[in-house]
Amino acid sequence: MIKAFFLIFEPTLAWDRVVQSRRGVGFILFFYLLPMLLLVTGVESWGLVTLGKWQPAFQKMRGFQLPEHLREVVTLETAQLLLALATVFIAAHVIKTVTGTFRGNCTFHQAFVLVAYGLSPMFLFRLLDALPRVNPGVSWGIGVVLSIWVLYQGVPRVLLPDPTQAFGLYLSTIIIIVMTTSLARLLPALYVLGQVDFHHSWLTNRFPQWFGQ
Repeated sequence: MIKAFFLIFEPTLAWDRVVQSRRGVGFILFFYLLPMLLLVTGVESWGLVTLGKWQPAFQKMRGFQLPEHLREVVTLETAQLLLALATVFIAAHVIKTVTGTFRGNCTFHQAFVLVAYGLSPMFLFRLLDALPRVNPGVSWGIGVVLSIWVLYQGVPRVLLPDPTQAFGLYLSTIIIIVMTTSLARLLPALYVLGQVDFHHSWLTNRFPQWFGQ
């Protein structure tokens, strides 16, 4: 979590340290990415349970008090955790593939390092979702803007592209990040805002235990 602040305020120094450390995918996943996501998940869960969430469509504050909504909160936050992890792996794979069109020689490890650390601001600002009147789109918007700023310093240091191809690769990386993160955040955001009702859906009928039915 502290490294996320360094990436925002001292991106050059932070990225240089990331590159020099040469951490593997497993180390980054289990000792950086997962702890940060678990912390965010815990804070979000606490916010839903204790403060609720404002649903503009109904002009009301919806509560997620325990134990009545335990399964619902667990299902929602587990889904968000898995979607965040999937986003990192999918975005890293796509970036690795795209670098080939820029005559690059990027490995999956390089792409994973870039995405895992580059998305740190986005994961960090998800803490705002614990506040009842903060729209998830706001936290995502702030986070994605800061991630774009952080990745501007990270792409040339981690992917090591040809200088003539660097800006094009950076733009491609940004497009991939925006698309994957927005899709991953869309459905959970619509659910907590009351725009999607899983309680009368095929998913709930098929897996009623997930939603406390």
